[in-house]
Amino acid sequence: MPVLTIATQPFNDQKPGTSGLRKRVTTFQQAHYLENFVQAIFNSITIPANATLVLGGDGRFYNREAIQTILKMAAANGFARVLVGQNGILSTPACSCVIRKYQALGGIVLSASHNPGGADGDFGIKYNQANGGPASETVTDAIYAISKTLTHYQTVAAPDIALEVLGDYAMGEMVVTVIDGVADYADLMESLFDFGAIRALFASGFRMQFDAMHAVTGPYAREIFIRRLGASAASVMNAVPLPDFGGGHPDPNLTYAHDLVAIMYGDNAPDFGAASDGDGDRNMILGKHFFVNPSDSLALIAANATLAPGYKAGIAGIARSMPTSAAADRVAAALGIPCFETPTGWKFFGNLMDAGKVTLCGEESFGTSSSHVREKDGLWAVLFWLNILAARQQSVEAIVMDHWAKFGRNVYSRHDYEGLPNDAANGVMTLLKASFASLVGKQFGKYTVALCDDFSYTDPIDGSVSTGQGLRILFTDGSRIVFRLSGTGTEGATLRIYLEAFDADIRRHGLDAQVLLAELIAIAAQLTELRSRTGRIAPTVIT
Repeated sequence: MPVLTIATQPFNDQKPGTSGLRKRVTTFQQAHYLENFVQAIFNSITIPANATLVLGGDGRFYNREAIQTILKMAAANGFARVLVGQNGILSTPACSCVIRKYQALGGIVLSASHNPGGADGDFGIKYNQANGGPASETVTDAIYAISKTLTHYQTVAAPDIALEVLGDYAMGEMVVTVIDGVADYADLMESLFDFGAIRALFASGFRMQFDAMHAVTGPYAREIFIRRLGASAASVMNAVPLPDFGGGHPDPNLTYAHDLVAIMYGDNAPDFGAASDGDGDRNMILGKHFFVNPSDSLALIAANATLAPGYKAGIAGIARSMPTSAAADRVAAALGIPCFETPTGWKFFGNLMDAGKVTLCGEESFGTSSSHVREKDGLWAVLFWLNILAARQQSVEAIVMDHWAKFGRNVYSRHDYEGLPNDAANGVMTLLKASFASLVGKQFGKYTVALCDDFSYTDPIDGSVSTGQGLRILFTDGSRIVFRLSGTGTEGATLRIYLEAFDADIRRHGLDAQVLLAELIAIAAQLTELRSRTGRIAPTVIT
């Protein structure tokens, strides 16, 4: 089968963010746009003989068409085999699992994660390396550099592959294997958690509600929760992946998972609620009328890790992103293990895991995982909670309250201002940074500013330096406010404001976080001049 060389011209907007390249579907549908980026990926890596690529996505609009294009380009660029998920479906953590299990050269994940889908929605693509984790900044920088000078890409003229049918297909000299993208991942989960204890929990009358949000985790949830663990069929809702996610926003938080929240805060609520996002790497945990902050979830999993068989020997360390609360730091100190503070972006955890420095890691943006893969993993976190609940025989709220009584409560919240005009958002950040010199020592009510900085990180494994990772205002009592512009959106800018205060008083642990953080929220509004600069009087999302 002859290789076709197609002339093209570079696009100037193909710089990958923290999670690859995300644009509107219509942008990717432009002639040569997807092909250029894929060729830039292939040109940035060395493809040895007998190399295997893993390929799949979250099932959003344009997923199938993109897969067929990438398969033909992989054949033209020298891959020996591509493992592609059945129906083009492969969750992000499952992709990492398959890369690692079959020792693939890497994988291409087609997803815009928690962003909306559909013909007018978002699309995304990223490259994962041989360890199963997102490409390093060195690789993504190389991809971008190549994309700016690309003059041609390579493909083959071949019929499309029947993605519905498992098995091997020839595409020139390359073999395409359509795999069951659920089985390998489910088997890995069964090796880590006490499925027998969780089955007994469900058999005892314990009720769960899991919301797949019409995204990728539906088939995984049915296989694991219903078939392997014996939960009722009604325990999984919105389980059919749809190209537009059923018209919803597949972000598992209190705002966008509103149907699940209504159930968990309603009459006769189930014992446990959870949701995952578009590509299956995020999670939200709920009890009856109770929300578990993702920062607390990481700390609780760490404190109870040895209850799960896969972690019975203990954990080597914990890593958290800088904006994530210091709740996990307190657990690490009690266990006598290190806790690393990294920039936002899962790729920063990969080096620490590969070096054996950490076992658990997490981000406040509803991402938690461990060294079993090199991605955040929504269903893994849900299963860990089920394992803890089965072992401790307490409610979600009781387990959290016990944790706060022992370690104190890192009162925490994130306020997202989505879709801001870029100029206004950048103006806020410029104002903040310019005020740093005058802020140190200044008092705001009971809070006194101790330090202001723009967070930077030196990787302890490879010595690489990452700068400009978020503006921090640190107070003398350990409280802090962090400001970041998110890199996961495709329209406008999202300003995230993170607020944290420590409270050891058990009498206050039952109070709402927004009440306890009210003074810090007011300080953040004053320092950013947010209302006058953006016209916003309230966040889009509060978590």
